[in-house]
Amino acid sequence: MDTTGKGTVAHQLIAAHLVAGRMEPGEEIALRVDQTLTQDATGTLVMQELEALGLDRVRTEVSVQYVDHNLLQADERNAEDHDFLRSAARRFGVWYSKPGNGVSHPTHMQRFGVPGKTLIGSDSHTCAGGSLGMLAIGTGGLEVALAMAGRPLYVTMPRIWGVRLTGELPPWVSAKDVILEMLRRHGVRGGVNRVLEYHGPGLASLTAMDRHVIANMGAELGATASVFPSDAAVREFLRAEGREEDFTEITAEPGARYDLEEEIDLGAVVPLIAKPTSPGNVVPVREVAGEVVNQAVIGSSANPGLRDFAMAAAMVRGRQTAPGVSFDVNPTSREILQDLTRSGATFDLIAAGARIHQSGCLGCIGMGQAPAAGRNSLRTFPRNFPGRSGTEDDAVWLCSPETAAASALTGVITDPRDWAEDRGVEYRAPELPEHFSVNTAMLEPPLPPNEAARVELERGPNISALPDFEPLPDTIEGPVLLKAGDNVSTDEISPAGARALPYRSNIPMLARFTLTRLDPQYPKHAAETREEGGHLIVAGDNYGQGSSREHAAITPRYLGLRAVVAKSFARIHWQNLANFGVLALEFDDPADYGRIQPGDRLRLTGLHAALTADAEPRLRVRNITRDEEYGVHHHLSPRRREAVLAGGVIPALAREEAADDA
Repeated sequence: MDTTGKGTVAHQLIAAHLVAGRMEPGEEIALRVDQTLTQDATGTLVMQELEALGLDRVRTEVSVQYVDHNLLQADERNAEDHDFLRSAARRFGVWYSKPGNGVSHPTHMQRFGVPGKTLIGSDSHTCAGGSLGMLAIGTGGLEVALAMAGRPLYVTMPRIWGVRLTGELPPWVSAKDVILEMLRRHGVRGGVNRVLEYHGPGLASLTAMDRHVIANMGAELGATASVFPSDAAVREFLRAEGREEDFTEITAEPGARYDLEEEIDLGAVVPLIAKPTSPGNVVPVREVAGEVVNQAVIGSSANPGLRDFAMAAAMVRGRQTAPGVSFDVNPTSREILQDLTRSGATFDLIAAGARIHQSGCLGCIGMGQAPAAGRNSLRTFPRNFPGRSGTEDDAVWLCSPETAAASALTGVITDPRDWAEDRGVEYRAPELPEHFSVNTAMLEPPLPPNEAARVELERGPNISALPDFEPLPDTIEGPVLLKAGDNVSTDEISPAGARALPYRSNIPMLARFTLTRLDPQYPKHAAETREEGGHLIVAGDNYGQGSSREHAAITPRYLGLRAVVAKSFARIHWQNLANFGVLALEFDDPADYGRIQPGDRLRLTGLHAALTADAEPRLRVRNITRDEEYGVHHHLSPRRREAVLAGGVIPALAREEAADDA
């Protein structure tokens, strides 16, 4: 194996965990996994997958199951899932973070993050762990289950994109504006198959939690991971968390070489905001100032730090939010809420009219705090895809805590610099405690093996088994049931929100919501194709961007989806399609996308021979309706080809084990 690096932090981390493959961009590599992270919106499937794999106990150094998404208990279903997850954590030797303890990413950073380790999670924002000098990658739940079972993570070796930071952020500008600047420059596809590595003298002014803000939203660029060095800022963070012994210095070597290079002068960054309905739709706040605001929400894994809440509290202290504005605060962990309260900032927020919610994701995933239809909601969240807020006709904007607080006070979108100048407010950075609160009361450690072996999984009636998917046929023929545009998100494929998410562990029920934001009749028409060989979807660029939820692959597959032909795919969704036996193909000529119409009948033949390990990755798809043929190709490694042929990774592993037993 090739373990030579280029001296970057990312190369050092990859080389230290490489178990197979060559560190050449585009090559498939296998990485040893030290830690895993699962959350309740995706973790129920992970635990069912561990059961299907016959796992006795996790093989990782640390695995943690968080309950942070589905906290609203409007009926019994979420509570049933929480019981199932706790029983599975106890059975398999996993830490369990109880409901209300905190959002997975900042909580993991506080309690478990260790420089130099690998972390993968069934949540796309797992990449936030890169703020501590970790190689942290969001991926599908099945990859996480396999890692928990001791198997490596297979990924395409990314290109390393060095982002050099210089200068210091000016008053009223914060880390959120830095990542919004990257999105303004490069859009939601700019980081695909890349690791963003931040370096340069500007790092000295960014705390570890500032870096978390930036690393977190690398997911919105489509990046495989975001990496920061483990330096003095990381040591200071771990010291404040009572874990300085976990510190290891990891910095780029002198003369480190990056595949791509970028530079940001922090002193030139201005307050930015992402307009509805994409994180990449970024403009200066002053460009849209004056738009009426009805809601402003502070929190989420994209702005989770004590500093962010304290900054908003300082701005509203002694003032009242504007009439007609709902000012919502989602504390990201109980520990942060304790420190916020101890400093008096919680009182300042409440006195100003803020609504304090429990520690968790909540509004970020559409579980509560849904805005009024068509009314502007400013959020410090990572995503503003259509309908993700829980309101179909929403108008969600993404911004910094400073912009959100200033706008909550004025009732219109306001640049915080202008708010401060108009009112004669002097900028003061919040003073943070030398030692942060440490409260592990809601973290349950793994049971000893002898006790764990006696635990039975607690299944409520809403928890179904994983569907059994048959192998890929040699010929796929079916209608194009949906023609999707560019940048379709997994929120549009398998919706979040309080209506759908309680069924996340009940695939037949969840399937009824599949792609209904694009075509309300899709589930009905798709189910009708199952007995006739299934159907296909045709899509534009970056199909499946956003959340890592593998439900977006499983429920269409359950409804008869056999292949997706797109201009390009988002990384995690592409992996999830292969994991569950759906053939993901790309047009040789993107212009052919325009030649296919909904309802056209397509045929792919000779698939078994075309997907053998040594076969060329190019195929032909015939449009029977229009008597045309189009060239298509795939990016499947020999290992992934076997999985698709078998009907998914779990059937492929079962076939492999049967062959070994024979």
